[in-house]
Amino acid sequence: MDRFARGVLAAAFILLPAIAWAQGDPKRAPESPSTYDKIWTTFTDWYDDKGNPVIQRILFTGRFQEDYVAVEADEGSHSGWNVRRLRLGPRITMFRDYLVHAEVELNPEEHDPFYVRMTDAYVAWQKHAKAVITVGKQSVPFTQEGATSSKELVTIDRSNLANNIWFTQEYMPGVSLSGRAAPWTYRAGVYSSGAMNREFGKFNGDAFTLALVGYDFGSKLKVREATLTADYLYQHPDVNNTFTKRWEQVVSIHFKLEQPRWGFRSDVSKTKGYLGQRDVFGVMAMPIFNATDKLQFVTRYTYLESDGINELSLATYENKAVSGKGDRYNEGYVGANYYFCGHRLKLQTGVQFADMQDRANDGGAYSGTSWTTGLRIGW
Repeated sequence: MDRFARGVLAAAFILLPAIAWAQGDPKRAPESPSTYDKIWTTFTDWYDDKGNPVIQRILFTGRFQEDYVAVEADEGSHSGWNVRRLRLGPRITMFRDYLVHAEVELNPEEHDPFYVRMTDAYVAWQKHAKAVITVGKQSVPFTQEGATSSKELVTIDRSNLANNIWFTQEYMPGVSLSGRAAPWTYRAGVYSSGAMNREFGKFNGDAFTLALVGYDFGSKLKVREATLTADYLYQHPDVNNTFTKRWEQVVSIHFKLEQPRWGFRSDVSKTKGYLGQRDVFGVMAMPIFNATDKLQFVTRYTYLESDGINELSLATYENKAVSGKGDRYNEGYVGANYYFCGHRLKLQTGVQFADMQDRANDGGAYSGTSWTTGLRIGW
């Protein structure tokens, strides 16, 4: 794919949907809490006393995600049940302006290790929404799907663009400043890249910085949301950086359109590697159709190419059938979601058609179909 074609794709994926799918947002009367809402409140609200000067609130947070997957490819197959994610922990509001959040990831299907890792472990000063300071192990959001919590994905899992370009460990120790002053959002952070372990890492490598800025064109386009975001990441090369991938630089431009009936998300990302890691370019486009308040249909197209051989990996379940790497990847996805209680309780299913080229011809070629159905619970 030449540079001109890349530019055309980037413009089409980011700008055209905002014009094509702009619709008015009808006014809706406020609804009383549902049975699901009442159950969630009882389950998650452990303590709430705004009069207490030390601890005002304690919430129980987490997620449980169970999958059934079937992969059929020319090169192999895989099927079975899998606990995709199980995380839990407290979220404590203290001294009115501070949030203390800790979560761990567990694997109930294994006894060694049952405890997989600590995900969140941070303190945030959040007195002002325009300037929130967070210190500790926290999510590092960049790329469209990398910046979307797994609780809120509208496909059953992230695309292979996120798998290959985003830092899929996701949670890194660092310091960040973020905020929202409509229509602007921003984040700037410095994080450790050093040798990975299940907690904060060994701090024996180098660091990376992330800067992002977003602007919501929703009011100008007369839609609910139309946010264009630019991410830039710089990482100082170091052989001990194992919390992260070997990207010296990542640039990602992504767009999110939300309407009552339609939606669209897209991503155009480019990396620069170091220590032998070759550069990768990727695009993703995701149209969304809301048939009812509860039933949603989603399609997605993903394209990736690398400047060298054996630089691209397959997605989580495809990798069970073919563990090798390739250099060019195409994927089409068709899925449906049913929301019992928004993103807190939903069923998701999706069929993914993928093809990966392997010029080295050393076990990375893939051509197949995978079907994944899963229950998603978030609290």
